[in-house]
Amino acid sequence: MEIATPPAHVFDAAVALTPAGIDAYSGRPHAAYQNMVGPFGGVIGATLLNAILSHPARLGDPISLTVHYAAPIADDAFSVIARAMRTNRSTQHWLVELQQSGEVAAFATAVTGLRRDTWSATDTRFPVVPPADAVEVTAPLPHAPWTSCYEMRFIDGGPDVPASDQHPSQSRLWIRDRPNRPLDFLSLAAISDAFFPRLFIRRPQRGPIGTVALTTYFHADAAQLNAQGTEPLLGVARGLHFGKGFFDQSAELWSTRGDLLASSHQMVYFKE
Repeated sequence: MEIATPPAHVFDAAVALTPAGIDAYSGRPHAAYQNMVGPFGGVIGATLLNAILSHPARLGDPISLTVHYAAPIADDAFSVIARAMRTNRSTQHWLVELQQSGEVAAFATAVTGLRRDTWSATDTRFPVVPPADAVEVTAPLPHAPWTSCYEMRFIDGGPDVPASDQHPSQSRLWIRDRPNRPLDFLSLAAISDAFFPRLFIRRPQRGPIGTVALTTYFHADAAQLNAQGTEPLLGVARGLHFGKGFFDQSAELWSTRGDLLASSHQMVYFKE
C-alpha cells in the first residue's frame, strides 16, 4: 500500500484538503494557525481557495476572492463544497462553503480567469522604505499562535512601533512565511489577512473583534509569484473609517521588485 507523503511545510498542512466526493472536500483546523478565538482567518480563506485550485473543472488562476466569516470555526473536522457557478470563455465564477455540524461557518465567492498580455499601469506607488534586512524581526504575539508562522519586520504601525503621524492607522512591514516557503496564490491569499486589526493600531486598547468579510484582488500571475520565491513581501495597511460597531481596512502587498501583487479590503466587527 502506498503511503501518502505529508506536506513539507506547515502552511501546506494547514490548507490541505482531502477529496470527499463530487465538488466536496474535507479538512480540519491546524494548531499552528490558531488565533485568539478559532483559526487565523487568512488560512481559512486560503483553504477555501485551495478547494477551487484543486477542483478538476477550474479555469485559470485567481482574480478575486471574497470570504465571509459567518461563525466561529471549531477545532474539529469540516467539509468544503466548491461549485463553479458559471464558466465563460476567459472567466469562471465560484461559490465555496465551509460547513461544520451541518451549518455554514464560512463561505467565499471567487473569480478565476485566463490572463493575457495587455497594456498595464500601477497608479499607486511603491513606498520608500528600508530594505527588509535593515528592519528588526518582530517577536510573535503570545496570544495569537498564528503570528509564529510569519516573519514580520515592522517599519511602522507594529505592536510596539508608534503609528505614523500622517496615517495613524497605517502599518508597513516586510512579511513572509516562517519557515520560508515559495510564494503562490494560497500563501498570498493568507498573507492578505495577516495585518493586525487597524482598530488596535489606531486606538491601542483591546476588545472583541472579528472580520466579517475580506476581499482580495490578485494583480499578479503565477510567473510573478514564482519570481518572488521566498523573498519577503512589503505590506501596507491602513484603516478608512471606524464607527457604529464596524471598521474597514485596506491593504497592499508588493514584491521586492516593486510590483503590486495583491490588494485587499475587509470589514471588521468590534465591540466596546
